Parts: sequence; structure tokens; C-alpha cells
Amino acid sequence: MAVIDSISAPVPEAASTPLPKIDVAAGSRVVVAMSGGVDSSVTAAICKARGYEVVGITLQLYDQGTALNRKGACCAGQDIHDARRVAASLGIPHYVLDYEARFRESVIDDFADTYLAGETPVPCVRCNQTVKFRDLVAVARDLGAAALATGHYVRRTLGPAGPEMRRPADLARDQSYFLFATTREQLAYLRFPLGGLDKARTRALAARFDLPVAAKPDSQDICFVPRGSYADVVTRLRPGAIEPGDIVHVDGRVVGRHDGVIGFTVGQRRGLGVGGEAAPLYVVRLEPESRRVVVGPREALLGREFRTRDVNWLRDAPEAGDGIRVAVKVRSTHAPVPAAVVPDEAGGACVALDRPEAGLAPGQAAVFYDGDRVLGGGWICRFPGR
Repeated sequence: MAVIDSISAPVPEAASTPLPKIDVAAGSRVVVAMSGGVDSSVTAAICKARGYEVVGITLQLYDQGTALNRKGACCAGQDIHDARRVAASLGIPHYVLDYEARFRESVIDDFADTYLAGETPVPCVRCNQTVKFRDLVAVARDLGAAALATGHYVRRTLGPAGPEMRRPADLARDQSYFLFATTREQLAYLRFPLGGLDKARTRALAARFDLPVAAKPDSQDICFVPRGSYADVVTRLRPGAIEPGDIVHVDGRVVGRHDGVIGFTVGQRRGLGVGGEAAPLYVVRLEPESRRVVVGPREALLGREFRTRDVNWLRDAPEAGDGIRVAVKVRSTHAPVPAAVVPDEAGGACVALDRPEAGLAPGQAAVFYDGDRVLGGGWICRFPGR
């Protein structure tokens, strides 16, 4: 979840903020993914100031009427209007593509089904993996663009074997966790002009270019989840699929009842509806087949070994059975932990962390790093018996 900036805080003088360089041939056409926010708008302005032929594209991802004027929304309603205003102020062509059906199929339906399966989805990864980097890259290529530029806070550098993805200069804005599924082919085509900036300097550039969104706060939460109620979204999308069940302690005691496993996530402490225990309880795992929510003390959350599926490598993939040393992030807000990763024959990998982590949640991503370089990552699988 992004945090709204304190836009009244001092920012660097606009004149002292140099324009980032973009590794694209001079005068080339560059498509910019414009969400209507500050970051993508500054990206478009940088590309225009660098002399590229800029084309702005905004994706309408869900019904505009439900998101108009709702704070924290993106890719609908007010944000589409803001992207149009920015494009007009920069004098660049701007197109809105209706990707609502694609977004529903690739992101929203996956979100609902993942929750029903007792897992915790990361829809921002799915969105980047599908409608943004798969579909929008294809559109940019069709338009004859030399690159697709986005406002993500990651860096793209050239290594001995080609482009590499790295964490940004501003680690507080690091979005590499959400981009681990980017393919090497896509990375060769993508550009991230903001990777060397912090947010204060991005806002300074927005003021320098006199963008109409310069003081706009960041988006919050998941764009298609109004008021942060995940359960409401799943209930609406999958009516009749939600059933009540038992809340069970790891020691086997039934300690309560619930209205549906979709109301819980691994690591959750508040809102369990269970009282009378000596120590605080946390959700340890979800068992949708038996409709059980398993809870326990914090130490029951700790784990070191797990398996990932559908691993995407941004380096040459190691041979199955050959372990490599990496650092692993198991949640977007966690720090990377040293670990051994051993790829398997099925396109997944076994991960052994050097120290236990709390809240290893099936459905979340495990992203692999070597220093600040993103090596790839996969999806944490359910691990029975924990």
C-alpha cells in the first residue's frame, strides 16, 4: 500500500534536479504508460524534454463510474481525466484503451479465486505481468515505439549478459518486488526514468514542468477494492462460494467460528473474533477445503523452508538441482533475507531461508536478489503441515 506524500514538505529546487538520461536513440518514438499520477506524468515530461516523440497511453481498467472522484483510485475516472490534462499540457498525443475485460479476466478474477483458495494474492504483480507489460508492450511495438517508459521506481542497467533490473535509489519507493515477473525480453524494451530519483525530486520536476498533477497525492491500496474491503469484492464476484467454518487453534481446539476464509490472511492478528486466550493469536494458515482458519501464537507463524512455483528468472536460469545463494523478500514490506534457492524440474524452486520469517503466505511472491539486482522470483505455494 502506498502512503500519501506530505506534499507540503520541502522539496529540492527544481533547477537543481537534473533530467534523468534515457537509453533510447535520439528522436525515437517512446510510448509512456500514463496513469494520471505524478510519477507517470513526470516520466512523460522527461521523455518529451529529452527530445523523444512521446505518445501517452492510459488504460481504463475498470468501470469509470465506480471510481470517479474516489481518492486512491487509478486507471479510471478522475485519473484518466488527469492523464488527458497532463498530455495536453505537454503537447503530446494521448490515447485511452479500454482494457476492462482483460483486467477483469487477468487480475480481478484471479484475485477472487486466489482468496477462495486460501491464498493471499498480489494483484499489482498480476497487473504488471499481464495487461501492462504483456499487452501494453505489444501496443507500443505496434505503434513503432523504440521503448515503453513507465513511472516505476526501479532501475534498468546494462550488464554483461544484457539489461538487468535493480532496486531504485530511493529504497522507500522500491517497486522491484511487484515487477519480478517481468521477462528478459520485456526488460530489454522497458525504461524506468525515475529509478535514480527520490519522490521529492520527482515532485520537484513536476513543479518544474508545471504539470497540473504536481500536488496530487499518491494512489492508495488496491485500485479496484473500494474502502479496502477485499471480502466485499470476493463476495460480489463469487456469490455462494463463501461458507462459514471453524477457527481452530494449532493445538487442535475449536476456539471460534467465522463467516468465510476470505475474511482472513496469514499473519492477521486483529478482527479474529476470538477471546479468552493468554497470548495474542495470529492466523497461521487457511484450509479452504475444510473451511478452517488455523490460529496460534506468533512463534507458530515462523517458517524457513517453502516452495515456489512459476519462477521467472531475470538471469540465466540455474540448472534444476543446482542451488544458488540469494536474498529473498517474502513480502513487499519485508527486508530481503539470505537464503539458498534450488530450482526444480517443474519450473519452481525450493527456498531455505537462513533465519525464520513470520507470515510466509501462499499466494504471495518470493523475490530473489543479488545485492540490489533482481534475479527473479516465484509464487509461494501452500505447504501442508506447517
